[in-house]
Amino acid sequence: MKRKVSDAQFAWLIIAPSVFIVFGIVLYPLIETFLYSLKDLDLSAGSLGDYVWLQNYMDVLSDRDFWASAGRTAYFAVVSISIELILGTLIALLLNEDIKGKTFLRSIIIIPWAVPTIVNGAMWKWIYHSEYGALNALLTQLHVIDQYQSWLNSPWMAMNMVIIADVWKMTPLVAIFVLAALQLVNKSVYEAAMVDGAGMIRRFFALTLPYLKPTFLVIIVMRTMETFKVFDIIYAITQGGPANGTMVLTYQAYLKAFSNLQYSQGATISYLIGMMIALLTYAYVKMLKKGETA
Repeated sequence: MKRKVSDAQFAWLIIAPSVFIVFGIVLYPLIETFLYSLKDLDLSAGSLGDYVWLQNYMDVLSDRDFWASAGRTAYFAVVSISIELILGTLIALLLNEDIKGKTFLRSIIIIPWAVPTIVNGAMWKWIYHSEYGALNALLTQLHVIDQYQSWLNSPWMAMNMVIIADVWKMTPLVAIFVLAALQLVNKSVYEAAMVDGAGMIRRFFALTLPYLKPTFLVIIVMRTMETFKVFDIIYAITQGGPANGTMVLTYQAYLKAFSNLQYSQGATISYLIGMMIALLTYAYVKMLKKGETA
């Protein structure tokens, strides 16, 4: 007589492969990395991994280079997200209007976001090239500059050039989110506002902007998590230079672990990045709930 499998047992059989995969590629590395952050595992100095508990966290938090990288990461995040929100909203408002060719424009706007980040970084590195880059050629032909410039030779300029590359890739994602929200707007409210004499700018600030606030908060949460973990575009364009001008936290953790062989230091920085993202996400979620109940 065959034994009947209960619904709970069948459910566990179905999800068991996923559980093992998630544990193998997510949970186990997280646990192992956390244990590394509690040890003195520095192959360059011959340390074999004795437990030092929270000493690594104290050392990293007292390191000026760490806080300098944190400042660069925060600058990258704030500037990138701000520009992406502004440009993405403007593009979404345009595509929400009844203009000729809007269907085609809505279809191709996703292309920059679909490009892999490492490919996007390599492409912009060629664009910024000081001798035969497309940016120099364009600005010279438009008589904006008299001679070719080295766009990646100064720390401040290099960071902003990386931000431009990131904005070009991620603005379409913001535009799609905002456009999706605009499609659900009750148009009768706008028609009533127009009858009352409200202009386009007044309608935007009084009706559209408050309606888009939850969407903006979702975008900010997503992009904050991504910008604080930025690595590939930095690696492809500047590799943290010049003079550590684009040395963000994730790239610093990468160098500590895989170049300097200071695995405990790299693991500690990685966990501190995770803590920062968790705190920011918690703050954003509280703001979102507050906005929904207001």
